[in-house]
Amino acid sequence: MDLGPGMGMEGTLLSVMGIVVKEAAPERIVATMPVKGNTQPYGLLHGGASCVLAESLGSIGSALHAAPYGKVAVGVDINATHHRAVRDGLVTGVATPIYLGRTTTSYEVVITDDRDKRVCTARITCQLIQAPPGS
Repeated sequence: MDLGPGMGMEGTLLSVMGIVVKEAAPERIVATMPVKGNTQPYGLLHGGASCVLAESLGSIGSALHAAPYGKVAVGVDINATHHRAVRDGLVTGVATPIYLGRTTTSYEVVITDDRDKRVCTARITCQLIQAPPGS
């Protein structure tokens, strides 16, 4: 999926972790991530992997919101509550805005498993800064 200028996924952490963006607009971002390859030593989905998925979705939505203002988004805060363990399959993250301002944005990200059970709830806040020259 083309996310616009400066938003290529090739060679990024998203591609390494197998995250696939399915839908992207400032009002809703959806992506999937495989559990396999993103686990901790006990074979469960790593909490940090859930945070990467959540931060990625909130950052994409924030960047899409910031672009018309000539700004870019940088993450400044993330928190996550891990509700249940996942051992296999795909997880799906859905990010929806809590607040879309001119200098900050906040998103809630709900991550569910293949059975549509909530795995994690996260909140990410991004600061919107002037785009560096050439971006």
